[in-house]
Amino acid sequence: MLILLGTVLMSSAAAAADKPHILFLLSDDHSYPFVGCYGDRNVRTPTLDRLAAEGMKFHRFFTGAPQCVPSRATLMTGRSPVAARMTRFSAPLPRDEVTFPELLRDQAGYATGVCGRTYHLDGTTRQGAAIARVYQQHRLQTFAERVDYLRTGRDTEVAGQVAEFLDQKSAEKPFFLWANFSDPHHAWNAPAEFRPDPASLQLPAHWPDLPGMREQLADYCAEVNRLDRTIGTVLDVLAQRDFLDKTLIVFAGDNGAALPHGKGSLYDPGSNVPLIVRWPGVVQAGGESRALLSGEDLGPTLLAAAGLEPPPRMSGVSFLPLLKGEPYTPRKHIFVERGSHGSAAPVNVNIRSSSYDLGRAVRSDRYKFIYNGTPWIPYSPVDSAGGAAWTQIQAAAAEGKLAPGLQATYFTTPRPVYELYDLDNDPSELNNLSGRPELAAVEQELRETLAEKMILDWDYLPLPAFAEDAVKVKGKPKGRKQPKR
Repeated sequence: MLILLGTVLMSSAAAAADKPHILFLLSDDHSYPFVGCYGDRNVRTPTLDRLAAEGMKFHRFFTGAPQCVPSRATLMTGRSPVAARMTRFSAPLPRDEVTFPELLRDQAGYATGVCGRTYHLDGTTRQGAAIARVYQQHRLQTFAERVDYLRTGRDTEVAGQVAEFLDQKSAEKPFFLWANFSDPHHAWNAPAEFRPDPASLQLPAHWPDLPGMREQLADYCAEVNRLDRTIGTVLDVLAQRDFLDKTLIVFAGDNGAALPHGKGSLYDPGSNVPLIVRWPGVVQAGGESRALLSGEDLGPTLLAAAGLEPPPRMSGVSFLPLLKGEPYTPRKHIFVERGSHGSAAPVNVNIRSSSYDLGRAVRSDRYKFIYNGTPWIPYSPVDSAGGAAWTQIQAAAAEGKLAPGLQATYFTTPRPVYELYDLDNDPSELNNLSGRPELAAVEQELRETLAEKMILDWDYLPLPAFAEDAVKVKGKPKGRKQPKR
């Protein structure tokens, strides 16, 4: 009997070791490379830098969209926002879209929870009582049924909510907890103690060196710095309960910064976000990767870490082998979609892309192809269009003082339907190469790749047009069939 009991206890311990505790930390509107471990000198992030030093950092992780709601839908479902029917900014996640926390709970016995800043996947009732009645009548707000523990609150409340979750959960169960943070989301209001000197900041080529740009970047960096301290309080909670070195910790941003060229745009700063993974005993300390990773890949990876096979509906691919230092075949492409933001409708004659835009993008190691579905809508940055940076950029454009690349990128109306960028030579994506004969084969391949993704996701946008004279791929012509003669 004692031998049998010992065998059972050993089996339980082995099972627990195979199912790591998982903590997913998600910041809001956080562009790469705004973490110190990536070499960014504008921010001070000792907590995140330590996570990276003790784990692995990723340079090219792209969320599924440059906005909160669709990007979070991708992170939770392992599917694109289009496939998950989450391109309308205020939409609740459809009940038949299964999230990976549900699978961890139902198939692997995890205690699951969500806390902190609103998770954005139960829709919004701010559009009035009639909308709220629809949500209630049809039971469209489903997240309370998808996880065991559900709380929302300010960033200052996250550590307390994490403690409450850990103290309430069964000691026998592994846990998954998704902790959300508002920082560095606009509006930026971090205290002066976190704010760098605007004059000391380094600006990338896609931002003109204007006083307002520096001031707003300083405000943004202050929130990143405050976020780092807040995350430190959460990690303290884990350490106090002896969970810190027994937990797979993932930190990521949901989409890019609410600054020009960022949030809401299909350029890299809109969807390229930090990703750091710390997993003692599994992930080698100090590792880094430049592999292309998609937000679609997070769910399959965490399921695989818990010993589960991702369901066929998930289009993402597990990068668990990469974490373990095992052979790994990287993605050739990542995809990003842009849809509406807020409740503004395109019938408004004064609409700007900050409120409504339809577009798709595909990115390879070197090139990016952008398909603008509503090119007649003028560009405007999401959330910060009324701020000093964009106001001064507009004034500089009116006076002819912007560099040609910036003038063309921000103020060409209508915008080009197609954009193509050589990211090795133009990382700020300011020189549109679409239509160049010497890159015709590259552009065609990316168009075909994007079209395939749109078809498989049942995308509602028309497919990008193809050249009349189809290029030959592996000796076989592709494109329209020639009419019979």
